[in-house]
Amino acid sequence: MRHNSLALLLLALGLSFALPATASRPQSNPSGSREEEIVREIIDLERQAKEAALHRDAAFSERTLADDYVAISPLGQIISKADTVAARKSAQLRYDSIEVSEMVVRLYGGNTAIVTARADVKGTELGEEFSGPYRFTRVWVRRNGRWVTVSYQATVTR
Repeated sequence: MRHNSLALLLLALGLSFALPATASRPQSNPSGSREEEIVREIIDLERQAKEAALHRDAAFSERTLADDYVAISPLGQIISKADTVAARKSAQLRYDSIEVSEMVVRLYGGNTAIVTARADVKGTELGEEFSGPYRFTRVWVRRNGRWVTVSYQATVTR
């Protein structure tokens, strides 16, 4: 497993929306069909986010990151919405694969969802390969009738 500081920063930008095609059921059992529907919405957004990361889709980040979005990279750097969108538009970061597992979606009050998961990623940054396992937390909030990400944090694991 190789990591360098620029690769980790760019990885955090990419993982800000690099999530699963499938996810596990939430640990807390939703009590009702509305909560189950919300969990399905979040899982679908996570699936779209993974595809957006693999295809460097900046428009997805523009639509789904809150203007006050803040991410914390595995090295502790603070990353804004503008940083994330710019990284998506550049060709310096490419993901070859993103495998997400151990995903849990927790709901709070119907307008907040917290996603935790593990991601094993492989890619290239400025021609240099990187790979490794990460754990992350993403916070989704419903604002004006749509879900946006307000916070994201990634940590390198073994």
